[in-house]
Amino acid sequence: MLWLSKFAAQRRRGFFVFSLAVTFILSALALAPSVLPGAVPFLNPLTIDTDPENMLPADAPVRVRHGDLKSVFDIYDFVVVGIVNDKHPQGVFNARDLSNVKTLTDAAKFLSYDRGDGGKAGIIAADIIAPSTVDNIETESLGAVSFSWLMSAPPTSDEGAARIRDQMLDIPMYKGTMVSDDGTALALYYPISDKNISYAVEQDFRALIDTFEVTGATYHITGLPVAEDRFGSEMFFQMAVSAPLAMLFVFGLLWLFFGHVRIILISLLAAMASVICTMALLVITGQTVHIMSSMIPIFIIPIAVLDDIHILSDFYDKYTPGRDRLEIVNEVMSDLWRPMWYTTLTTAVGFASLMLTPIPPVQVFGLFVAIGVFVAWFFTVTLLPAYFMSLPDKALEGFGALQKSERADRDQSWLGRLLRSAGPYAGHHAKAIILVSLALILWAGAGITKITVNDNPINWFEKSDQIRVADRIINDQFSGSYMAYLHLVAERGESDAPFKDPEMLRYLAKMSADLEAESAVIGKISGLDDIVATVHRELFNEPAAYRIPDTQPAVAQTLLMYENSHRPDDVWTFVTPDFQEAILWFQLKSGDNTDMARVEGLVGEYLARNPPPLALTSDWFGLTYINLVWQDEMVSGMLKAFLGSFIVVLVLTTLLFRSLSWGVLAMIPLVLTVALIYGAVGWAGVDYDMPTAVLSSLSLGLAVDYAIHFLARTREIFQAEQGWEPTLRQMFEAPSRAIARNVVVVGVGFLPLLAANLVPYQTVGVLISSILILAGATSLILLPALISIFQQSLFHRERKPE
Repeated sequence: MLWLSKFAAQRRRGFFVFSLAVTFILSALALAPSVLPGAVPFLNPLTIDTDPENMLPADAPVRVRHGDLKSVFDIYDFVVVGIVNDKHPQGVFNARDLSNVKTLTDAAKFLSYDRGDGGKAGIIAADIIAPSTVDNIETESLGAVSFSWLMSAPPTSDEGAARIRDQMLDIPMYKGTMVSDDGTALALYYPISDKNISYAVEQDFRALIDTFEVTGATYHITGLPVAEDRFGSEMFFQMAVSAPLAMLFVFGLLWLFFGHVRIILISLLAAMASVICTMALLVITGQTVHIMSSMIPIFIIPIAVLDDIHILSDFYDKYTPGRDRLEIVNEVMSDLWRPMWYTTLTTAVGFASLMLTPIPPVQVFGLFVAIGVFVAWFFTVTLLPAYFMSLPDKALEGFGALQKSERADRDQSWLGRLLRSAGPYAGHHAKAIILVSLALILWAGAGITKITVNDNPINWFEKSDQIRVADRIINDQFSGSYMAYLHLVAERGESDAPFKDPEMLRYLAKMSADLEAESAVIGKISGLDDIVATVHRELFNEPAAYRIPDTQPAVAQTLLMYENSHRPDDVWTFVTPDFQEAILWFQLKSGDNTDMARVEGLVGEYLARNPPPLALTSDWFGLTYINLVWQDEMVSGMLKAFLGSFIVVLVLTTLLFRSLSWGVLAMIPLVLTVALIYGAVGWAGVDYDMPTAVLSSLSLGLAVDYAIHFLARTREIFQAEQGWEPTLRQMFEAPSRAIARNVVVVGVGFLPLLAANLVPYQTVGVLISSILILAGATSLILLPALISIFQQSLFHRERKPE
């Protein structure tokens, strides 16, 4: 591949024009469908997707079941609004607040939004759960039940508001769900026909709430759909701010090292072109921008800058005025083309391995980062040589380590002096360094056993964010805002209507009560038994009658009476018309995957310990459960991808060095880096979520990058010096400075991501920096220690016969 760099250096104008044209054309093709909709129907517009369902293939059994059962039971996702008033002695149950609640609910019924396919989406008015849309169920006379609107009009006095509160507390279906147990707070549930409108609904709600009279009430809006949709809206802002901010920081560090703005400018331009071309290809090919693909620029920038710094550093160390510049450029590229090409291959393989995971957005991310790695390599090996050749001599005045050094033969900068002392130390204290590394591996191994696989879209936001605050308040005050559904199917032939059987309904009621008492995560379980018991109580007008009737005809009578309510179809959200299938609604106080897994296990154990009166099969659906499934798929898929790419990279390094021992040696910094990173994750109690998992691929590519450069230059120098001590001294001059500059520039350069207000971006910033610093440190400290111990066997091919 050296010929490409030499050709670019000689035909620099052509490569500048070609690179600019490619970047412009791809950008235009990507933007045209969005800027000029309809003008280019053969191109795909930019689309954003933050739906966790799409973490699984469309034909995944859990997704198919989720969609089918939502349709069968008429289930929708909710935007949840919690209302708290600490200023009023009756909480929100005062005349002014309930009037505002009625206004909000009435307005919500008419909200309508355009969908991407040309249709309309909005709030399902008939299924809103709010005081003005549900019934007050009470005894009309002995044997008769009255169904009237709980709040047909706002109360005119606080006494009227208190009566509404008391009526809600008296109905078990509402207590804990719509009214808090202490009777001071209110929760409203707005079902939406399309999850993608949830952020727009939240914004419209907030705009209306801002017009309300100040009463001391605070409104908290949350729910998984809101978190997911809002993340998509903020994702673009973070992508537009975080990546340039990181680039600016990298620019400052490059300027600190190399001191010439015009020299380092090409590095940033090449990185930007790599990002633009890759993201344009993503859009042109019809891929959606997901949480993972939104991070592609964050991953490509350090990869692109890494190779740039190797070239800049080598050019900086070799450049002297008066020497033929083409000769210098060719010498630099001759030294670096092989390790750069192989590190490009290993990095691309690391990310391409993500295509082995069963998670479509992760597959897309892996593919396009791999493409971006090759794009970055092309721009680096062509634009940098071409640019160096196009600079006038005046632009290079004062540039170069030899011009700035106090001595003409060695770099006397702080970095040069530090490395010059670090090299002999690593070589002469090899055994101690290896023992410390082994101890760190043991420490990391213990930490890895503590890793918890967990995610929750709400936790993508900072703790102080209004959606996190709303989530805490609502789940403290009410039964929970996270929904999961247990689907139960009776075996055919057991009964004509098994879920109308009193014994079965009593079993479901007892199971619900036992599970609620056993788990703090389960706030409430609702089912058909709640409707039957409530109506039965009002038939007899006594609290003791809150139970399941003794006969199936009596159960049928309660359901027949419920048909006189304003919401008779609510029955079919719990059971099918033939009473062969039923669901239980689980309100959970946490959306963490670990909590959903515990609930799933708890229910499974309960069913095994307490067999139902009729044989049942059970399965789960709902957004909270889907998040659990794709997380499990991600863990197994990431492990498979990492092991597969590890083997491929080992083969590549072995081919590069034509030696298995050198290939294995190149993988050791990777093993230590990955172990330390994930060991620290385990010890710190940080959840192993999607960004954390994907960074294993980044560590694979970048850790090997440093090792390949270090080992390739070591072998070259040893062939000339024929001794490890002189080789060690030379390695900790220019070659190690290039690696160290990389570590500092890219490792520190991505810490500005900590300023992002989305937690996944902060996680990526911390871990990218940690991976780069650890990978560089292990390559510069552990590799020379290992070589010192095993030098006789490692250099047997490089030694010349005496």
